Amino acid sequence: MKQSEEVRKLLDEAVIRYNQPDFIEYDPIQIPHRFTRKEDIEIAGFLAATLAWGQRKTIVKNGDFLMDLMENSPFDFVKEGKDFNRFSRFVHRTFNGADCVFFLNSLKNIYQNYGGLEQVFTDGFQKNKTIYDSLKHFRDVFFSIPHEKHAEKHVSDVASGSSAKRLNMYLRWMVRKDEQEVDFGLWKGIPASALMLPLDVHTGEVSRALGLLNRKQNDWKAVEEITGILRTFDAQDPVKYDFALFGMGIEAHPILPNGGL
Repeated sequence: MKQSEEVRKLLDEAVIRYNQPDFIEYDPIQIPHRFTRKEDIEIAGFLAATLAWGQRKTIVKNGDFLMDLMENSPFDFVKEGKDFNRFSRFVHRTFNGADCVFFLNSLKNIYQNYGGLEQVFTDGFQKNKTIYDSLKHFRDVFFSIPHEKHAEKHVSDVASGSSAKRLNMYLRWMVRKDEQEVDFGLWKGIPASALMLPLDVHTGEVSRALGLLNRKQNDWKAVEEITGILRTFDAQDPVKYDFALFGMGIEAHPILPNGGL
């Protein structure tokens, strides 16, 4: 299919179908939806996004376990620097206990010395009004305290060309706001119009099947390419189409080759 009004209409219909609370029953965003305080939501969301690769049910299960270990009060737990060592045996795929302990210490540093997660991401964005700079600045701050090299693999590096799927997804959660209240819309210093698509296997393959993405690699250049196209469909909220592309991929939309992915 060509980049056309027909494709836009298809995606708009899919957004209505998938941008719904029922669709996120087994989505990692369920973890921060357990909370109401801003700081709890953003910390729980960041940790849930960090775990967001693999089977969705396993991600949610391990995210729930993390919140239980944090006494279901992540901001107080991080701020007070409670017993982080209890996480030393936590494992989610290659994200191990040592990684988890470092992440908590880095979050504590960010809230104590940098004004919190929102401030760090926003400070980076303000440099050139780009998500690229926001993600680069965040990563620099996050790894500004002593850490093992292994931990670095769990925070994408856009300077090395990474698509930064999980970080872009996290920003979608924190920045976007709509009537369905799937995303939170808590952060006001970054506009939804600047967000970049969380590009993964599903969104990438559906984008290519629809003729929206030519680049074969799922890297930062591909993120820029597909997000640029989506901005022509909706300049103010381009990543709302994340719901459409991801949903069509995992539910094997009939318009896709071989009935889906």
